[in-house]
Amino acid sequence: MARSSLTHIKLWLPAICLTLLNGCFDRHRSTDSLCESYPQICADTNLNDGQCRLQRTKLIWQRYDVLKDPTDIEKFKELKFTYEYQKCLEFAARIEPTELKERKTNRTNALLASYRNIDRLNTELAHSTDPEIIYYRLTQGDKSALRQFLLLEGKPEMETPELQLALATFYTDKDKEKTIRLLKHALELYQKGQAIKPEIIQSLATLSHQNKSTDKAYLWAKVSSELGMPVASQKKLISFYPMSDEQRQQLDEQAKKISEAIQDGRFKARMAN
Repeated sequence: MARSSLTHIKLWLPAICLTLLNGCFDRHRSTDSLCESYPQICADTNLNDGQCRLQRTKLIWQRYDVLKDPTDIEKFKELKFTYEYQKCLEFAARIEPTELKERKTNRTNALLASYRNIDRLNTELAHSTDPEIIYYRLTQGDKSALRQFLLLEGKPEMETPELQLALATFYTDKDKEKTIRLLKHALELYQKGQAIKPEIIQSLATLSHQNKSTDKAYLWAKVSSELGMPVASQKKLISFYPMSDEQRQQLDEQAKKISEAIQDGRFKARMAN
């Protein structure tokens, strides 16, 4: 092949690739274009209505994700978005439009459809083995989910702060020491920059207080303060937990180190011993 032909091919290839990529990305640049291609994922929503637009858009795009990848976790995301959409519609359906009275009918129909979709998704997820979905079913009153969830303890799929917190809540009234271990482990699982659930720190402070462990209760209260979470004033903490100035200073320094370690994703349970 001539050298000039090779040069031309090299020049064309990036342009062709770019055109193909743009075609893929541009195909569904808007929710309207998505609904044109997949009307079934939009038909039961209140399209062309300013009410619940954000929730509707999130739901439609998540339904598209389910079409492409119909896994339990994607369906669970759709379920959560449907709940958000339903909550908005429950308010919007009561609003009387000044024009286009059929909009209220569309909102009501969309609301009724959201109830049906929630029932459908709950049925489809009833036998899921995903721990997050099992815990969701447990919170919804599904008693069969409790044994499933507890049997997952120690499994790799349970190694997230949220699931360790969920597991800890079960043991709160049964085994306080185990609850504390689980909560500390939840903190060990945070990566740098992740948002920390205040319930974990608050529960550690509360359990320590209930165990009459003054130093630990004060320590976790100070960790909470260092992390910018709601906590009693320093004056009240001093009143609640009397100790020497030296001990208080040591705990203040320890709390600062612990809070920094949690934020940096390098906390270890032994740091709070």
